[in-house]
Order: sequence, then C-alpha cells, then structure tokens
Amino acid sequence: MQSHKMNHANPGIKCQVQSCYYYMTGDQCTADCIEVLPKDANSTSETDCGTFTKKQ
Repeated sequence: MQSHKMNHANPGIKCQVQSCYYYMTGDQCTADCIEVLPKDANSTSETDCGTFTKKQ
C-alpha cells in the first residue's frame, strides 16, 4: 500500500512516533491511509504501523 502525505491531520489516527515522515505536532498522522501489520497478531504489542517511513 502506498500512502501519501496530506497537509492536514487524518482524523481519528493518533501517532506519537516523532521520527516518522507522517508525524504532525500534537501526536497526529498526516498519512492519507495507514496499514497495521501483521495480520496474524494476537495483541497490540505484536502490531506495527506498516506505513512508518523514517523522517529525513
């Protein structure tokens, strides 16, 4: 899945990963869509944001 950066926050998505390209001040995400992986996770500790892209 390819995400695109929006110039505003995506409502309802909270992100605290300040090193992510899509991070916006106030713990918000500017990705137009996100992917949460892996599909066989059984708890929140087993999940990851597949949309994460390191900020340069």
